[in-house]
Amino acid sequence: MTGRTTRSAAIAVAFGLAVVTAYTQTRPGAEAKPLPGTPLRELAQAEGRRVGTAVQARALERDRAYGQLVAGQFSSVTPENEMKWDVVAPEQGTFEFGPADEIVGRAHDAGQVVRGHTLVWHSQTPGWLGPLDAEELRAAMLEHIARVAGHFRGRVATWDVVNEAITDRGRLRRSVFLQRLGPGYVAQAFRAAREADPDAKLFINDFGIEGINPKSDRLYALVRELKAQGAPVDGVGFQMHVNLKGVPADFAANLRRFVALGVEVAVTEADVALRQPASEGDLAAQARVFTDALRGCLEVAKCRSFTFWGFTDSRSWIPENQPGFGRATLLDSRLRPKPAYEAVQRALGP
Repeated sequence: MTGRTTRSAAIAVAFGLAVVTAYTQTRPGAEAKPLPGTPLRELAQAEGRRVGTAVQARALERDRAYGQLVAGQFSSVTPENEMKWDVVAPEQGTFEFGPADEIVGRAHDAGQVVRGHTLVWHSQTPGWLGPLDAEELRAAMLEHIARVAGHFRGRVATWDVVNEAITDRGRLRRSVFLQRLGPGYVAQAFRAAREADPDAKLFINDFGIEGINPKSDRLYALVRELKAQGAPVDGVGFQMHVNLKGVPADFAANLRRFVALGVEVAVTEADVALRQPASEGDLAAQARVFTDALRGCLEVAKCRSFTFWGFTDSRSWIPENQPGFGRATLLDSRLRPKPAYEAVQRALGP
């Protein structure tokens, strides 16, 4: 997605993960009440997948029930903002990893893997990048990747290396990186990420590519070009920010055509925005959309990770960034399960 302040989470292959009880709450800071049924992470593990969520360091620190839900329900976490350029390097030459380190440490304590998000993106960049000339920008990009991916080397399973490089019209986005460095910046970013963290899976990530359309066609061509150049692209992330229009009928077929290029695929930022006020019928329809998205992933063996962009309406990015819409996640603002949560349980279940 473009222009958001809180964003991108993931299901990947799960082996030997710790099982933690799942919870809900009625007020911030309260002990959580158990959610009904089997936790999502256990259900996903039985399918050989991981189920993930985007998380916020401040919420983990201040809201005990939120943290209990993260640990109990999910086998993968994605920092919403804590690894983005404007957060880790707000001043040139200075790197600040405290909040991201907190997320990574908590994840490892809970037996979770981490999806790093994101290294190169046209949005949420620090102001000091603006005046740089081409060579200065290239050096800054390569240093940023080396310092950030290097700092988390061995502790992050997957990186969204390049985020949202394609426009809706199927062209390379005219970001500061494209304008000053040319299209080769994408391959350079992937090579730098591989050098910084050789064992991490490296993904290119985008929104609006769920179906076969001009945007996904251009991304397909880009991935094919990158693979032909020997760039270390391991996977493609499908964000899945949708509404009640639903998931394209050709979603699974689209996943398969990318897999045929020799990459993995993942759903990385799933949510389903509802126009407000939402009715009970809207909530039921939302549950069907989440089910369709998850089943599309489960149909494809190489779709090993499914991440929700947050799990509670109280911390969703949607109301702030899409006025008139909200209630886009699995749990309501009091951490009570919505029909979508129960539908995801059924889709993952035996």
